[in-house]
Amino acid sequence: MLTLETPVQFVKGIGPAIAKMLAEKGVATVEDLLLHLPFRYEDRLNPRALNELQPGEMASVIGEVRGATLLRTRRMPIFEMTVGQGLSSMKCLWFHGTYLEGKFKPGQMVALFGKVEASKSGRGFKMIQPQFEILPDGSDDALDRILEVGRITPVYESLSGSRLASRWIRRTVWNILEELRGIPETLPREMPESILARLDLPSREQALREVHFPAAGTAMAQLQAAATPAHRRLIFEELFYLELGLEVKRKKFQEKTGIAFETSEKVRAALREILPFHPTAAQKRALGEIAADMRRGVPMRRLLQGDVGSGKTIVALEAMLIAIENGHQAALMAPTEILATQHYLSAKRVLEKAQRKYRITLLTGSLDDERKRAARRRIYQGEADLVIGTHALIEEKVEFANLGLVVVDEQHRFGVLQRFRLMKKDGAEPDVLVMTATPIPRTLALSLYGDLDLSVLDEMPPGRTPIVTRLVADERSDEVWEFVRKQVKKGHQAYVVYPVIEGPKDDQPELDFALPEEDEPQGLKPTSFRAGYGTAEAVPFQSRKSTTKKTTKKASSAELFPKLPLKSATDMYEQLRTQELAGLRVGLLHGRLDADEKEVTMRRFQRGEIDVLIATTVIEVGVDVANATVMVIEHAERFGLAQLHQLRGRVGRGGAKSYCILMTGGKISPNAEERLAAMVRTQDGFELAELDLELRGPGEFFGTRQAGLPDFRVANLVRDRKLLELAKIESARFVQRASEEATPEERARVAARLKDAWQRKYGLAEAG
Repeated sequence: MLTLETPVQFVKGIGPAIAKMLAEKGVATVEDLLLHLPFRYEDRLNPRALNELQPGEMASVIGEVRGATLLRTRRMPIFEMTVGQGLSSMKCLWFHGTYLEGKFKPGQMVALFGKVEASKSGRGFKMIQPQFEILPDGSDDALDRILEVGRITPVYESLSGSRLASRWIRRTVWNILEELRGIPETLPREMPESILARLDLPSREQALREVHFPAAGTAMAQLQAAATPAHRRLIFEELFYLELGLEVKRKKFQEKTGIAFETSEKVRAALREILPFHPTAAQKRALGEIAADMRRGVPMRRLLQGDVGSGKTIVALEAMLIAIENGHQAALMAPTEILATQHYLSAKRVLEKAQRKYRITLLTGSLDDERKRAARRRIYQGEADLVIGTHALIEEKVEFANLGLVVVDEQHRFGVLQRFRLMKKDGAEPDVLVMTATPIPRTLALSLYGDLDLSVLDEMPPGRTPIVTRLVADERSDEVWEFVRKQVKKGHQAYVVYPVIEGPKDDQPELDFALPEEDEPQGLKPTSFRAGYGTAEAVPFQSRKSTTKKTTKKASSAELFPKLPLKSATDMYEQLRTQELAGLRVGLLHGRLDADEKEVTMRRFQRGEIDVLIATTVIEVGVDVANATVMVIEHAERFGLAQLHQLRGRVGRGGAKSYCILMTGGKISPNAEERLAAMVRTQDGFELAELDLELRGPGEFFGTRQAGLPDFRVANLVRDRKLLELAKIESARFVQRASEEATPEERARVAARLKDAWQRKYGLAEAG
């Protein structure tokens, strides 16, 4: 008898060989296969007639193959097929379609789905790169005919090429659901009945059947948007267990014994000594929330989130002083040595104003062995009040004498597990403050940091001036370099950023931001760049209008938007200092330099001994030079919005008007155009973060694959925001009122499901 836990190998028609192919796609059990949901649906119950089609619409068409040929053009081979219905016909074209030669035979019936376009002649229609499926004929068995035509047909992403494509998945899922039909123990109720009733959600069995094989009359718009009650049921369940795990973690943290810090007059006096300016209302509010947490006798778990330049560092330093003034140590962990060193120098500069001499220690991986041992000894013996470092802080050899507060900067670069390793370095549970300058949309904050309380710095300190942002074509680079020269002549400095260190390499971390974009989603096509964004300002160049021509989608983005060779930091450093910027003092900074070289270069730039700093994304966070007024970003189309916004935030930190120049070369994709348009339009980091999440998806939101992001099977954080909010509310209610919400049997099932969800499905640490 099949159950959800049955390995797919034992499903009829699969066996060891196919099971091995499925395992490579993360499909190990019957449940995994059932949760491989259709990514779209075709209305083969009521397909469109060719003579009813309208240009611009997405349509399902069933027709007879009338002919097919491979056209070898100068640019690429194009496969052309003609389908017909009675006297009407339509052409279908596939770029680089050599692989389709011989696939279609006259007389075959084929289902097509794609965007309808008028033919050049003005008579008839065509589809470019349509999705297709050859339909069964009279020789196929009855099951194929039942599943393929005369119904709303689910379409799946292939699990292994053509062998395990949509038709195979449809047959296999149908057979599994038929075998499971009417056997309650095979599809146990994983959600408490009280929640299902309150939210009017169907049973799991009903949801799985209706998601895979919708009934006639189901709204196509709801199906395509994954918004049917069946979809909502499965999505909510997945999000509920994520949020339930985070709620359990939060509750268990609150049951642990923490440190009850005092905020006496002595502590407040120490804080007043280091304040360099009048704090903003947001800074006061955030510090108040942090101090309230620190006074409680349970460990603090708080996320301090703020846009570039909102003053997070001084708030975090004040929190660390509260711990130090209470006789405890504080630690600050940063993702890079440059940022750790900057924090160290900044803390020394701020704290030297205080009457008390605070003992600050820097610990990074590049220190020589003797200096590392000395630093570890000071930490262990309690001779370091404030310890600042990189991941070297979580090495086994590092032991704190009396750790009271941990501040983790730019936490998304570490991953969730590293955060908890640092938190448990000492016998007592220290308070933890996670700090990020990357504005995080609420959906990501709920799924990544749902176990943390949130403080937001949503206003800027006085004196920050808006940054003029311009989009400039690469062919106008001479104007850009002349503008940089003029700014330097006025006594200012500039950054020039490149996505890679040197020529084509496969071992450059910076290259993570420069990978070619994947094909755009179905139905999108390039649009002309909207001009007129940004601050009206007399500068030697204006935002370019895109020359991208409207092109029919489904050719690959590499064909439609060819990538020019990437300029690199080292090559352009040599070129700029000897040609375009000759006579200026030009420096170079990238990730391959050793720590001493990086520190020397940054100090020279901070002291004004370098006019123009050529760099990679190592300067994305933490570099603070008030005199820098120009940020030039070459290959701007290769960066995500988060990186662009962080880089722009490196200028505008002083009183002088500052500029961010986004340079692009060649045609750019519509996705990149939308990102760059948003950069010119707004400087609101939270607005940009929401758009970045929508455009690139949560997995790439931070520019590289997010280590702590759950691996969802059916949920989508962008699409399912409202369900995530609902799951947060319901999970908190369940944790607080479990005995009222569920029977003992239901609670046991929920606990077992939670453990499985967190360990196997989400790939995260156990919720407990």
